Amino acid sequence: MTASAASSAPAATGSWTGSWAVSPQSGGASFNQQTLRQIVRTSIGGTSARLQISNVFGGQPLAIADVHIAVRSSGSSIVSGTDRVVTFAGQSSTSVPSGAVAVSDPIAFSVPALSDVAVSVYLPAGTGPSTYHQQGTATNYIAAGDVSGSAGLSNPQTTGSYYFLTNLDVQNATSQGAVVTLGASITDGVASSADSNRRWPNDLAVRLAQTGHQIGVLNQGISGNRLLVDGAGQSALNRFARDVLGQPGVQWVIFSDDPINDLGSTSPPPSSDQLIAGAQQLASLAHQHGVKFLCSTLTPYQGAAYWTQQGETAREAFNAWVRSSGNGCDGVIDQDAATHDPANPSMYLPAYDSGDHLHPNEAGLQAIANAVNLALFGAPAATPVVSFRAHANGMIVTADNAGAAPLIANRTAVGPWESFDLISNPDGSVSLRAHANGDIVTADNAGASPLIANRTAIGPWEEFDLLGDVGGGVSLRAHADGDIVTAENAGASALIANRTAIGGWETFDLIQD
Repeated sequence: MTASAASSAPAATGSWTGSWAVSPQSGGASFNQQTLRQIVRTSIGGTSARLQISNVFGGQPLAIADVHIAVRSSGSSIVSGTDRVVTFAGQSSTSVPSGAVAVSDPIAFSVPALSDVAVSVYLPAGTGPSTYHQQGTATNYIAAGDVSGSAGLSNPQTTGSYYFLTNLDVQNATSQGAVVTLGASITDGVASSADSNRRWPNDLAVRLAQTGHQIGVLNQGISGNRLLVDGAGQSALNRFARDVLGQPGVQWVIFSDDPINDLGSTSPPPSSDQLIAGAQQLASLAHQHGVKFLCSTLTPYQGAAYWTQQGETAREAFNAWVRSSGNGCDGVIDQDAATHDPANPSMYLPAYDSGDHLHPNEAGLQAIANAVNLALFGAPAATPVVSFRAHANGMIVTADNAGAAPLIANRTAVGPWESFDLISNPDGSVSLRAHANGDIVTADNAGASPLIANRTAIGPWEEFDLLGDVGGGVSLRAHADGDIVTAENAGASALIANRTAIGGWETFDLIQD
């Protein structure tokens, strides 16, 4: 069965924040005339989306076609009505040069926070060894032929890796930016259950959302990765520019568990001074680009196959530097203190040990996420106060008659009746609370009636996608009926959601008070 891609209004054109990402690696499987349907777990929501397809390690140009995005229901199936076609420079297919990344056009797709999104890509020709992310800890799907637009896939193959797809970015009017978690297998989620989304960065994303922060969490862990030496992926030093500084909206980076692999996998192992110098180099690069560098202590690993006393001594010295006042870090996450056994500090607390003495179990991963002081990210996103000036007539939108009448653009100045709280919803949409009466604006009668501020709670009729560049021209798409809000009759009539395209009557200046 084929699900038709819905037509929609233009997507937004403002700044971007990463909601999901993986680090690219070389040497993945080859594909030919097959569809990949890959399931990504979002962090922050948004009103528009874009995708990044990487051929950074490919030895030949990568042909991609018929790309789709949709909300996943279960397995390989998508939620009816959410499917959207993805284009690149206006085309449904493109060729990604060897060593390059293709960034899609903006997609008018409401990205839900903390949810599963399905991205389908048809590969019409032989790809050669792929750019991929090996440790997906998720079930993705491979099907013969071009079935990107299908609602469900029939008997697909499954894989635990991600191929070519590296980023899902969103636009969110209240985004505070993104935090990148840079590390190795502990960050990558080894020892968490497949499809559980219980990696510690996922747990951190939940904590941030629950406390009102609008921050994307981008997992750039690679299992087996090291700080100083290439091996399982490029070293942290060699991939920092791409995997951290190149991430959309990055404001913070948490440097996590890479040095454990340096101590266990490099012969001879580096000294603590060499590890500290490497971390300081990363911190310097971050600061040069205005990114805050958050240091983590290294978790215990005595009992793991590659543990040595020499490595333990270096781990303890590295941790002492992380905890020191002169470390040059912008904050510290003490993963060691959060997970070790107080009676035997070089080993995990038994309740947090996955059994291999190297990787924490899901309870241990949650403990790591809980050890992140959310104050490092500043206060939760404040609820901005805004007004709207209609392009239809140059007038300010008011909740007329102290909110008892429908919204209309007929004022020349901003006062209480013209002021609204811009509320950010978990799915990336916004709602408006009128200062005129304290009520929520609704697209009443499932959008068939004019907008009016007369609701005390937020439901679908009170949710809108904010489209456009905040600070410039914006439009509102009502969830009540999927239509665009217009200042009807050149602004002489009340605002109503009844347009399918954006023109002058459907565009407003967003004034932040």
